[in-house]
Amino acid sequence: MKKRPSSAVGGELRRRAETRLRKQPVKDLRVETHADTRRMLHELQVHQIELELQNEELQQAKQAVDANLDRYTDLYDFAPVGYFSIDENGTVLEANLTGAALLGVERSQLAKRRFQVFMAPQSQATFPLFLEGIFSGHKKKVCEALLLRNGRPSFWADLQAMSAATDAGASKWCRVAVIDISARKRAEEAQGRADKLAVTNRHLAAEIARRHAAEAILKKSEQDALKSLKEARQLQERLRQMTHQLLLVEEKQRKEISRELHDKICQLLVGIDVHMAIFARTAMRRPTQIGRTIAPLRRLVTEGVRIVHRFARDLRPSALDDLGLIPALRAHIAEFPKRKGRRIEFTALTNVDDLDNDKQTVLYRVTQEALVNAAKHASASVIKVTIVKATDGVCLAIADNGKGFAMARLTSTKGMQRLGMVGMRERVEMVGGWFSVVSTTGKGTTVQAWMPFGAKN
Repeated sequence: MKKRPSSAVGGELRRRAETRLRKQPVKDLRVETHADTRRMLHELQVHQIELELQNEELQQAKQAVDANLDRYTDLYDFAPVGYFSIDENGTVLEANLTGAALLGVERSQLAKRRFQVFMAPQSQATFPLFLEGIFSGHKKKVCEALLLRNGRPSFWADLQAMSAATDAGASKWCRVAVIDISARKRAEEAQGRADKLAVTNRHLAAEIARRHAAEAILKKSEQDALKSLKEARQLQERLRQMTHQLLLVEEKQRKEISRELHDKICQLLVGIDVHMAIFARTAMRRPTQIGRTIAPLRRLVTEGVRIVHRFARDLRPSALDDLGLIPALRAHIAEFPKRKGRRIEFTALTNVDDLDNDKQTVLYRVTQEALVNAAKHASASVIKVTIVKATDGVCLAIADNGKGFAMARLTSTKGMQRLGMVGMRERVEMVGGWFSVVSTTGKGTTVQAWMPFGAKN
């Protein structure tokens, strides 16, 4: 509020004093005075009234100041935050009721106490720096500290302070507002715990997902293991059947060899023995008939040699070791029994000398078995045997124009009991090659075997 000039105030005051004087009854003066005396008396009366008016105004101003002071005191004491007046040494000069309540101390007991005694140990080093920052400038300073409370748990407080203006030579002091932020700190801690819990939940969710994935993989592995076990049992059963078939085939081959030896070789030997006896008698009685007597004996010996040679060739052809694969195959095809109307074509377009003896033997046995199968089961009129050079190896193909068969038969139980195809595949794969059969009902069958030049992988 603007102050009026003193001259204006004096003029207004005099006007009001004269107005009040006129309203008062005139006092009867018993002494006669001259005009100056009457004027002086008037001035004194006016001045007295001015003083009374001034006194009334001062009383009204004092009442207003007292009312404002009461309102300020109420606002100061019952403010929602604590207010402290603290000097540069940290001594409490004054505090409001809220501040005293925050510290749990009577306000009368706060005066002249150092504010630092209410600091928790972990905040002791903070407050001196806080005060130093306040009194080194006029900027507002803020810090957080853990304060002790008499008879109650400590609490976190937000301290906001600014240096107060002081008269020259007076000690420095500042006003500090103390706000209880325990709820905010608890909320921050709760939020921190919630954030940590969220991170933990995310890690837990990731771990659950990982375990579910591992469980799925484990379940799939278990299914694969069961499938592999089932396949292993099937393979074991097939191996058992193959072993059984091999034993039967071996026994059959022994029986055939035994019968051949008994029916042919033994008969030849008996015949030779008989002719030797005849030859001995003829030599003693008719020496001139020796030449004619020895001719049947020579024929029997020649037949015996042929039969033994055939046995040896079937068991292991000497041409394969002495001459190589292609001459051995040509000899075998030339001697292979051909019914009327059947033709076997052999074409060799490469030199297979780079293959080792085991691989050449395998190709020979595959050709031998394929020709037997084509002759016995395919009813083919033309069988083509071809050997060509393939990538890093040799490819053998035996194709016929016979009646063929359904490929599903190869994987059936009955088909697995036929050792021809199984034996060929096993032989080829044993030396690092691959084997395939392609057949169409009514269009013939093609058997292929590929052999690498290098050693078995």
